Amino acid sequence: MKKSIKQLTAVLGLGVAAAALAQGTTFLTIGTGSTTGVYFPVGTGMAKLMNDAGGVRANARSTGGSVFNMSALATGELDMAIVQNDIAFYAFRGTGVSSFEGKANNKVRAMGVLYPEVLHIVARKDAKINSVADLKGKRVVTGDLGSGTEQTARQVLEAYGLGFDDLGQQLRVSPAQGITLMQDKRADALFYTVGVGASAISQIAQTVDVKIVPVSGNQATALIKKYPFYVRYNVPAKSYKGVGATVPSVAVQAVMVTTTALSEDAVYKAMKATFGDEKALKAIHPSLNTNFSLTKATKGAGVPFHPGAIKFFKENGLNVK
Repeated sequence: MKKSIKQLTAVLGLGVAAAALAQGTTFLTIGTGSTTGVYFPVGTGMAKLMNDAGGVRANARSTGGSVFNMSALATGELDMAIVQNDIAFYAFRGTGVSSFEGKANNKVRAMGVLYPEVLHIVARKDAKINSVADLKGKRVVTGDLGSGTEQTARQVLEAYGLGFDDLGQQLRVSPAQGITLMQDKRADALFYTVGVGASAISQIAQTVDVKIVPVSGNQATALIKKYPFYVRYNVPAKSYKGVGATVPSVAVQAVMVTTTALSEDAVYKAMKATFGDEKALKAIHPSLNTNFSLTKATKGAGVPFHPGAIKFFKENGLNVK
């Protein structure tokens, strides 16, 4: 009896999968963040570079962000992820974030630092917010549940003597939901730790008169002293509509991480496909184009490097541990 086309397709599909497995292809799921942020386009672009190069197969998933990604790496739901370097450190040590307490994941390993993630505090001009202190009593989007932004918001407010309880309303929603709340005048300000040029902030600035609230002076100094993952970083003038002058702020680093569950060979192949094609990597997003270099990729990861990454960097004349 002749097989139907559907049956033949199924058999061929199984054959392709079996061939891939026979060739030792590793299938990777990369955790990113909101589709309106920078993690998602960067993760999607890196997955494409891996797929184009061969050796590993990858797909990028939109997620709740850094904290979620670290938890999903621990359970094996994700194989790689883009996260804030401070969140990676907290997960590795089992501290700093309530969901990590007592659950240190010493299997976390870095692949490389990608770009600075700048704290943006975006405020509606009609809300009359000129400093972080003015957020007291206001309706503020502090980031999605399970995001690094929420952790950053907590620490920055702390530097100004405030906590979430001092806000008029803490709005724990995604950047996409935050855009809507800002546009509808249901939120006065929004925290977002993200690469400069993020579409979420550009979208708000296109539809609402906004300002970027500075983080500077003694408060920024105290923040950096207590949490050394932060560095000073200026949001350049004209980065967004209505932002006519440079705004001082702080930043952490976006870092690609994995775990020891992935083999040295798989990580090395992923590194060759992405970090090894610096021109193609930098073309994925302006945050990478402006900030990425192989030398910078080895600094400030927050966790030890994976053996596959170490092998790649050593081949390129860089020593990491």
